[in-house]
Amino acid sequence: MTAPFAQAPHTLRLAAAPILPVVQMPGLFEAADRIEGDTLERIREDLGECTRCRLHKQRNQIVFGTGNPRAELVFVGEGPGRDEDLQGLPFVGRAGQLLTQMIEAMGLARGDVYICNVVKCRPPENRTPEKDEVATCSPFLLRQLAVIAPKAVVCLGSVAAQSLLATNQGISHFRGQWFDFRGSKLLATYHPAYLLRNPSAKSEVWKDLQRVMAFLGLKGKKSLR
Repeated sequence: MTAPFAQAPHTLRLAAAPILPVVQMPGLFEAADRIEGDTLERIREDLGECTRCRLHKQRNQIVFGTGNPRAELVFVGEGPGRDEDLQGLPFVGRAGQLLTQMIEAMGLARGDVYICNVVKCRPPENRTPEKDEVATCSPFLLRQLAVIAPKAVVCLGSVAAQSLLATNQGISHFRGQWFDFRGSKLLATYHPAYLLRNPSAKSEVWKDLQRVMAFLGLKGKKSLR
């Protein structure tokens, strides 16, 4: 059986997905309007050794983000896990290894993209971040996206997608669809951790990544096995 992601990119012919408007959440987006002269370094300084929500109490390190500060493509996840909390870098555990394979299957390297999370501290036992924790941390994420100004944002999982799209709908309702988002195009797909538990979903994620590749004009150099 051919493994998901193993099919050569040029063999897929996908219909273009519609570009949908984003209904922005009042307050959250207004607070994240781009600050004149803002930089990723300044955002990290403003974040500091953050104690703004309860997540700081058990963290080892803040996980801010990593990658190309001028990336055309940004991946946004939910929050750090155990490995990320220990290393201070996003997506370095098993799910991160799969994300790296996904990026490479698109013909890119991790250093070509930017990777970050909605919340910057690990939730205890990797639980889902609470709404107030997301609301507290989201302005820093939105500033990151404003500074990078990518062409495309890929939300990995429900938390990232729901946070940026300001919706309570499950990801299955809009996965693989394009949305307009603050000057970028945004698409949501399943989180790599979900794929580790449900390998059969890799074929759907590969279709989503193919849409991103088509939008950015990328040609995959290898397949993911």
